[in-house]
Amino acid sequence: MKEVSQRQFIVFIAIFLLWIKTIYIGLTEFQISLENLNQLVILLLNPLPILMVGMIWVSTRKYSKQVAYLLLFMTVISLILYANIIYYRAFTDFITLSLFALRTHASELISSIITIIKWSDLTYFIDIIVITILLYATDNSSKQLELKFKLSFIQPFVTLLILITVIHLCLAHIERPQLLVRSFDRELLVKNIGIYNFHIYDTILHTNARAHRMFASEDEFIEIKNSISKEHKIADNDLHGIAEGKNIIVVAAESLQNFVINQTVNNEEITPFLNELIDESFYFNEFYHQTAQGKSSDAEFIVNNSLFPPSRGAVFFSHPNNEYDALPEILNTYGYYTSSLHANNGSFWNRDIMYNQLGYQRFYTQLDYQVTPDNSIGWGLKDIDFMKQSVDHLLEMPQPFYANLISLTNHFPFELGEEDMYIDRYDSNSRTLNKYFPTVRYMDESIKILFEELKNTKLYEESIIIIYGDHDGISSNHNRAMSTYLNKKVTAFTELELQKVPLIIHIPGIEGETITTVSGQVDFRPTLLHLLGIDLTDQIIFGDNLFSEEHEAFVFRRDGSFVSDELVYTGNTCYLKKSGEPTDFYLCEPYIERVNKNLDYSDMIIYGDLFRFNN
Repeated sequence: MKEVSQRQFIVFIAIFLLWIKTIYIGLTEFQISLENLNQLVILLLNPLPILMVGMIWVSTRKYSKQVAYLLLFMTVISLILYANIIYYRAFTDFITLSLFALRTHASELISSIITIIKWSDLTYFIDIIVITILLYATDNSSKQLELKFKLSFIQPFVTLLILITVIHLCLAHIERPQLLVRSFDRELLVKNIGIYNFHIYDTILHTNARAHRMFASEDEFIEIKNSISKEHKIADNDLHGIAEGKNIIVVAAESLQNFVINQTVNNEEITPFLNELIDESFYFNEFYHQTAQGKSSDAEFIVNNSLFPPSRGAVFFSHPNNEYDALPEILNTYGYYTSSLHANNGSFWNRDIMYNQLGYQRFYTQLDYQVTPDNSIGWGLKDIDFMKQSVDHLLEMPQPFYANLISLTNHFPFELGEEDMYIDRYDSNSRTLNKYFPTVRYMDESIKILFEELKNTKLYEESIIIIYGDHDGISSNHNRAMSTYLNKKVTAFTELELQKVPLIIHIPGIEGETITTVSGQVDFRPTLLHLLGIDLTDQIIFGDNLFSEEHEAFVFRRDGSFVSDELVYTGNTCYLKKSGEPTDFYLCEPYIERVNKNLDYSDMIIYGDLFRFNN
């Protein structure tokens, strides 16, 4: 009996250590905030159901196998936690099952991961070492009392497990009603159901999403079409069709956030060329990125389709064979030659497959560029060389063309040689933010060189050039350093404001202006088609023409947050937009319902492949 008691006691210690570790990581690495006693109780209960199931599973194995099973369970749990730690440090998000489809470019993420790993992370695995020593310090040869131990242990433990689970779910429901229908808000899910239950829930969602296509019907397509299709009226201005027949050059500016525009670091301009360019362009300074886990690929998906990507994984991997009514495909029918240019592996983000579905006629990859050790760094070809060589490709294209140029240098972890630094690094406690400013400045210089190269040809006068930021580069993990730079505390409200990215539309010969209307990446496609004079009637899109006087100043993001001309909703709090102060939640409720409905519609379109029913 003594040996069984020792073994039982060690299993209890193991589960206790995992429980403490999970709570500690939640508070420190996942930055879970506690606002009331209920949230504290939820935090304490979150890990227990899965850990208790693990304890039952280990304790009911053959006595001689329990050591191996316990160490296996602890290792799996620890790896789940640590994988989420690494991902959260990079993206302020949690791993989903859909992300495993991204394994094809995992090798290209190694340089990013190395910068995130810390030597202190080894402490997250000390509990496994401690339990291993304890287990092998005891005699594990007896199994005479194994059956008796199981019977006396399991029944009350299962009862306790059920009781804790019920209490946990009730408290979570009280804290956040309809929690499980907000699958796009992973921060809220992990906070209320825990990281382990979140992964179980995500697996269920992933399975249901896979099954959705099988049961999708044309009726769903018609319902959504009738609900969101609207009459896209031609704006009462001189811009409709002003770019008809012109080449379209789009620059997807990697990780370019709007807070650097017209700002300085170390008393030097961060984006001197873009600052000049916006004075003679249409500049949208309230333009938000709306990406999710797919980051750059999500941005491409949004601007080309005016749809929202799924909240989990990357649509470029999860649904590359769907039917789409994408911008390149539309432009093909109007006589444009459509291409995308990116000096990286063609399979990165599964672009070589997805681009076929979007309708691109040509994809220029690293095989089409001269890439050497001298002109590349970090993720590949430096932006200045990329812009120069891309102009050579543009000159060879049939006109008019639509060319999508994807920059690369301003990509996490923001590596740049001293010889390419136009400004010094920032000085803060965040190496990431410190390195971000020089790579932004380098990208700004590359765009300047793109314009200079275009002006040396006839392409400049015959084209419109559009620059947009694809997603954020500085996550909330660097709020302390951002507070220092911005000289103000970074709150949840500020974090959402930092999701603004530039949208610059430059039409040679046309005087521009700064447009302050709230907008997002879903508005890119209808705005461009308006400039090209292409009919927008009856399109199933979530965006609208930004030059229209009837454009509603309202944008919502994949996580359910939104911004209107008066209100901001994020982190389960409603704010006044002008002051940033919290206000009555009921003011945001009508918008929240609308946001959830439209995000559900977008998911139905993608998961059900509903455009196959489009006649």
